[in-house]
Amino acid sequence: MEKTQLTRRLFLGGGVVSIAAGTQSVAETIKGHEPWLPHQADKPSANDSPTYRFFSPKEVEFMEAATERICPHDELGPGAKECRVALFIDHQLAGGYGRADSWYMQGPWSKGQETQGYQSRLSPSDMYRTAIAAIEKVTAARHGGQSFAALSPDDQDAILQEIESGKAELEGADAKTFFKMLLLNTKEGMFCDPIYGGNKDMAGWKMIGFPGARYDYRDWVGRHGERYSEPPVGIAGRPDWNQQS
Repeated sequence: MEKTQLTRRLFLGGGVVSIAAGTQSVAETIKGHEPWLPHQADKPSANDSPTYRFFSPKEVEFMEAATERICPHDELGPGAKECRVALFIDHQLAGGYGRADSWYMQGPWSKGQETQGYQSRLSPSDMYRTAIAAIEKVTAARHGGQSFAALSPDDQDAILQEIESGKAELEGADAKTFFKMLLLNTKEGMFCDPIYGGNKDMAGWKMIGFPGARYDYRDWVGRHGERYSEPPVGIAGRPDWNQQS
């Protein structure tokens, strides 16, 4: 039998192969397939479709009403509805985020502590679908069969406050967990790059004076306390840059 000489190079090479195989094995065990591919995050895909992909028409009504109460139109600028926050969340739920593709979603399913983050067995898309149905059920029972979107702003606020505090009993979903997700996703939709479907016309950025994805800020590095006068720029540029002359 030929004797193979074990060298450091051979040992390290074998270790890398073992690690790679182990990583793939873990991924396949968790999700049934490998959820990441080389270069898949290099370039974001423009999400300029106005069509809802996940929410039903009734769920859209709830989402537009609820996100508008979290970030309403006022003297500072447009609200969540004008910025297409519900559409942004819809498109996220229709994709990998909604399926929790990159999350560990196996048990155990104990309640968990506040510091432990998201602990639900429901994926984000399942959480939204379950919680919205439960909220509509609670709303109808309290307000003579009305939907959440049909309520007055004050009544909507009262229900959202109960959900935020955890006082509301939602069938199949934890109220506080859902509200945290809704609040976070609303912020993301208000202030994301417009390429992802929210922050329409960069209204959220204009409201807070954020310059966006500009290439060079060197002229402004030492100008503390001054209001930035240039219009914001997104990953895809500005609409006026893309107009045909």
